[in-house]
Amino acid sequence: MRKVVAFQGVHGANSELAIRQHFADSVELFPCRTLTDLFETIYRNGDVIYGMLPVENALAGAVSKAYELLMDSDLRIQAEVILHVHHALLVPPGTKLEDLKCVRSHPQALAQCERYLKRNNLESVPWYDTAGAAKDLGEKPEPHVGVIATQLAGELYGLDVLDTQIEDVEYNFTRFFVIGNDDPEPGEYNKTSLVFATRNHPAALYDCLGEFAKQSINLTKIESRPRRNRPWEPVFYLDFEGHWQDMNVQEALTRLLQRASFVKMLGSYPAIKTERQWVGI
Repeated sequence: MRKVVAFQGVHGANSELAIRQHFADSVELFPCRTLTDLFETIYRNGDVIYGMLPVENALAGAVSKAYELLMDSDLRIQAEVILHVHHALLVPPGTKLEDLKCVRSHPQALAQCERYLKRNNLESVPWYDTAGAAKDLGEKPEPHVGVIATQLAGELYGLDVLDTQIEDVEYNFTRFFVIGNDDPEPGEYNKTSLVFATRNHPAALYDCLGEFAKQSINLTKIESRPRRNRPWEPVFYLDFEGHWQDMNVQEALTRLLQRASFVKMLGSYPAIKTERQWVGI
């Protein structure tokens, strides 16, 4: 059975690099215009088995829309992918650095290369997408204009690579979830992701999180987000080490269900073990 994996953006996006890193060359790619389209494609297109969803960047933080869609969706997290993001300065053939006046890219990419752009007196021009900026410039070259995107995007859209690894901070990683309809088999190292809301009383969050401490479960991420249908009542996105089939995880989840006003499992999945786990508050 062929595997088709959807991603947001156009060919050459970092999401495509994450797909290639995780699946190698064993899959076909299905570009989607928006993250919402990504979810809808998996629901409605029987050929699309998985989606590659960016959820957070080590520098820019969480992708809010991704977490909102996960909360509202019945899709499950299949795996975690960590991509080391490198930005390249791409230009129409023959363009030199001294010819440039402005650079287009997604606002996050521009922010991650801010010092480089200032050092070279280049104006930042926000664009809807990194690879999309490369595609648009390749189809319609403009004098004095460059883009920040992947080297792959430069190859695909006929642009010269003027400079590479122009990001200001070396520690620039983006975390992705592979999403799909099934529950994956446990791996050697697993994480579980869920979202929950607390009851309205003192120490409610403390009591919920304490159930994981009692079971010696390591939390790797906790982040609060506004609950869209209930102003000023947050929900909490939580990642922790372990699989829902583990006895201590089952005990913690049972206790959490008793204490929380709302709990939704997003998935238990094979994960990447890093030297330093991210924790976002």
